[in-house]
Amino acid sequence: MLKGLLKEYEYYLKITKGLSHNSIKSYITDLKEYIEFLNKNYLLRDPDKITKQHIRNFIARLKRKNNTASSISRKMSAIRSFHKYMLIEKIIYTNVTIGISLPKKEKRLPLVLSVNEIDALMIAADGDDPLELRNRAMLELLYGSGLRITELIELRLADLHLNMGFINVTGKGNKERIVPIGDEGQYALKRYLDKGRSVLKKVQGDIIFVNNRGNKISRVGFYKTLKRLAIKAGITKDISPHTLRHSFASHLLENGVDLRMVQELLGHEDISTTQIYTHINKKQLKSVYEEFHPRSYKKEEF
Repeated sequence: MLKGLLKEYEYYLKITKGLSHNSIKSYITDLKEYIEFLNKNYLLRDPDKITKQHIRNFIARLKRKNNTASSISRKMSAIRSFHKYMLIEKIIYTNVTIGISLPKKEKRLPLVLSVNEIDALMIAADGDDPLELRNRAMLELLYGSGLRITELIELRLADLHLNMGFINVTGKGNKERIVPIGDEGQYALKRYLDKGRSVLKKVQGDIIFVNNRGNKISRVGFYKTLKRLAIKAGITKDISPHTLRHSFASHLLENGVDLRMVQELLGHEDISTTQIYTHINKKQLKSVYEEFHPRSYKKEEF
């Protein structure tokens, strides 16, 4: 019965919750692992027979397999959502996931590029080749507008309002937001649309960013391009497209932009998600204080 419920739950995530394809795929993959554990170890197929101890044993198994606290938390999020769905549908009458404790996640600050490193990356992407024009435009939107990579590659021509200086973005949960685009982003995007996309686009469609075959560029495809550009720019940090979004948020806060405004620009539902960037700036402020303030004793005295 549990396996049969997965299809209905997948439909629920797509239609009712409006989650993205990638989010749904992640949830279902984690739940398949969970259900397989229940079937294999307890021959358990009836959801109403699941107990807190079953779930605790599953978490213990994940720990033994060296899953990180972050990975366990993600899997548990899928399990909680699944049980909540079964409760709503009256398939079960008690939510046994309530009160299950998880290993504490290690708080890691997101990787951020300096302004100089951003400049070097943009220079590395410069050129008049159609793919170079595309790369520069994509970098400008990731950093200049703080887009997620999925939001970027899903952009369509109807989403652009360049003359008014903004774009429509569809984020997580199919939630739309309006994001400003700066002068550099507008210029790079116009160049790509005029001289790059028109050459690359060999099939009909309104997707903006395409690969050398004229099809929509993939997340993996751009990730590989970004890694190559980072090497060319002399950046040794292990960056990803999300690093540019992190840098966008951090640099705005460094320059005095209100946290609520940054939350709105990033499309974060909860401001606590945005607050991680204030920790970055506190760390930077402390570093500056220790280096330059006469009452700091971190400096070496001679």
